[in-house]
Amino acid sequence: MPFNLPIALTLFRLFLLPIFVVLFYLPYSWTPFVAAFVFWLAALTDALDGYAARKLKQLTRFGAFLDPVADKLMVITALVLLVDQYADIWLTLPALFMIGREIVISALREWMAELGKRGTVAVSWIGKYKTAAQMVAIIGLIWQYNPLMIQAAFVLLYIAAVLTFWSKMSYILAAWKDLTAE
Repeated sequence: MPFNLPIALTLFRLFLLPIFVVLFYLPYSWTPFVAAFVFWLAALTDALDGYAARKLKQLTRFGAFLDPVADKLMVITALVLLVDQYADIWLTLPALFMIGREIVISALREWMAELGKRGTVAVSWIGKYKTAAQMVAIIGLIWQYNPLMIQAAFVLLYIAAVLTFWSKMSYILAAWKDLTAE
């Protein structure tokens, strides 16, 4: 297994996952902020590991595999915890939609890779905006500093849900010819 700075950042993100979960459930007044901070730190490492890999020319197959796994685990864990905490259909629906999109796109990328056409469903700018809106929304929903923050986070969550749909459809349409060819 190769080891470099981008992989270290990704592994650090995975290390933060159980810390985030424990902090999320601790019953102290300060834990929402600290849990949100840990999630923010994980989101930051997600942005930094890809940048570092490109800038330092340390792109590896292992890193390309591990990075999206770590990202999806962190986001899906946070969404599941938030659905449990809020117990609200208006959070549950976009969370399920986002989790479902990740499953569909992961399966689509795997299938396209088997056809040798992985580049057809490469990460797009829509996916990057979706991720940014999603991360900021999740941080706000975890922290819950005040009602305005929670409302703004819900708005961002729905913006992320729209971008989720848009990016999912973009990927499916890009692969449609291969999906329907017999």
